[in-house]
Amino acid sequence: MKKLLSILIIIMFLGCGSQKNPSEEKITSGASNDVSIQVLKEDVMSSLEYLASDALEGRNTGSEGIEKAAVFIENFFNKNNVPPYFKTYRDSFNLKDIVGYNIVGYIEGHDPKLKNEFVILGAHYDHIGAAEAVNGDSIANGANDDASGTVAVLEWAKYFSKSKTNKRSILFTLYDAEEMGLKGSGHLAKRLKKEAFNLYTMINFEMIGVPRAKEETMAYISGYEKSNMGKKLNEYSDSEIIGFFPKAKEFQLFMRSDNYPFYKAFKIPAHAISTFDFTNFDYYHHVDDEADKMDFEHMTSFINKMIPALEGMINVGAKEIKMNDE
Repeated sequence: MKKLLSILIIIMFLGCGSQKNPSEEKITSGASNDVSIQVLKEDVMSSLEYLASDALEGRNTGSEGIEKAAVFIENFFNKNNVPPYFKTYRDSFNLKDIVGYNIVGYIEGHDPKLKNEFVILGAHYDHIGAAEAVNGDSIANGANDDASGTVAVLEWAKYFSKSKTNKRSILFTLYDAEEMGLKGSGHLAKRLKKEAFNLYTMINFEMIGVPRAKEETMAYISGYEKSNMGKKLNEYSDSEIIGFFPKAKEFQLFMRSDNYPFYKAFKIPAHAISTFDFTNFDYYHHVDDEADKMDFEHMTSFINKMIPALEGMINVGAKEIKMNDE
């Protein structure tokens, strides 16, 4: 009996010794299913609640409020080890007596050849400032339009900085003066074109704060028929995230968002992706476009589900995403 007890004790000891302490587990940085660097709802909520707060006064171009937003984005990039692409984070431009600022972060690719090609992920961080007052409130906070897209881009910048999975180089671009006619993205597209910038693809994220109906795809892509981007993103993610929105052409959405200047300048696949389809949110350019109207579960899910799609686009060896014959 004593001998049997001794054997059992030895087996238990060896079994316990073979188990790894969770703190000693090796983190496989670079895998999109690595839970240690997945996007968290509380981070999404915290950033959006600040960007859409009354303190930023609707983020109108040239205002004190948008300056606060610009500083927030710069600090976010700096904190998360996303350096500027230019000498500073700011890509400045003039609109008569107003100075606008695009904010541009950069993560160099890790492949010796592919790092010379770029992918741009962008959104606009400005809004209209004020709108018709409702119950004494005239601040158009722009939570969905487009603090939601801005937060998504910031979270992807943080993700790729941590995961170090990107073979191609990435620009994370937050545009000013979209509401004035795509002025910020237009300025940056022209500047990069003059510099012989090697742009592979560009995606603009516009109003991703509310979910579509359950029978619809999670999001849709503008200009669906112009390239195979939507199909390839679904292929890379191994799921149907991106779909076709029949009214996108009717509403000319392809030409109304910050993807369009890059398409015009570079003639490459450049699209906008959105989850707002004109049926699921009543507060476009309205004072009630506020943080409490956002679905943070949906936002976080979308941001995380897009990660393998973006990784596929950024890391595929050949340029698989191409313009269709028009």
